[in-house]
Amino acid sequence: MQVNPKIVKKQFEKHMDKYNQNAIVQESLAKKMVDALCNIQTSYDNILELGSGTGLLTQEIVKRLRYKKYFANDLILNSKKYLDKILPEYSFIQGNAGKIKPPVKMHLIISNAMFQWFKNLEKQTHYLSAFLERDGILAFSTFSPDNFKEIRETCGLTLNYKSIDEIKSALNKDYKILYAEEYTQVLNFSSPLELLAHMKNTGVNSLSSTHWTFKDVKEFCTKYTDTYPDIKLTYAPVIIIAQKITR
Repeated sequence: MQVNPKIVKKQFEKHMDKYNQNAIVQESLAKKMVDALCNIQTSYDNILELGSGTGLLTQEIVKRLRYKKYFANDLILNSKKYLDKILPEYSFIQGNAGKIKPPVKMHLIISNAMFQWFKNLEKQTHYLSAFLERDGILAFSTFSPDNFKEIRETCGLTLNYKSIDEIKSALNKDYKILYAEEYTQVLNFSSPLELLAHMKNTGVNSLSSTHWTFKDVKEFCTKYTDTYPDIKLTYAPVIIIAQKITR
């Protein structure tokens, strides 16, 4: 499906205050990614975080990594409200991560649970390589095709998720893969309505540009319960850490 950045921005902005308490998977994913990064390198001069949001990844970076200058990017200006509580000093770059032009080259570009929104991963990672220093690191988490498979099978909504092999292939012209991991995490809910609220509060209802009517919701709940009586939702995270190839 085609992603409309305006809808993504609107949905995330609308529910930011409820994001952290619902983003269970995204929080653990941020910790796992920084854990893996710490085994490779812990000190960077310039760090750029893409899709900083409410600062779930930011707080892990501040606790675990050393840096001189921190740059944070998000579509939503309100992200600064959360980052101001975490970072004593930083530069904020508002805008689409696929189009921004950082003022200096970075030693680490990092992002959590955001790269799945890019239309062309190979084009995007190539673009970002221009803003990395020699041997700089690109670290990101995203999701593989099994992500939200219950939603896809119930109502056909899904992003164009890439497999871990497809992600590696998209990177191989500009990067050397240092670390790659994929896994699944299943969340259980008491009802389809609770599941929908979880998705809404983590911005995932950006998958659809159509406003659901009461009838649509009722039909979804009935179909979901019939298909998945245990009311589960599968997340399929992928973590990639890659180093820019110096030519």
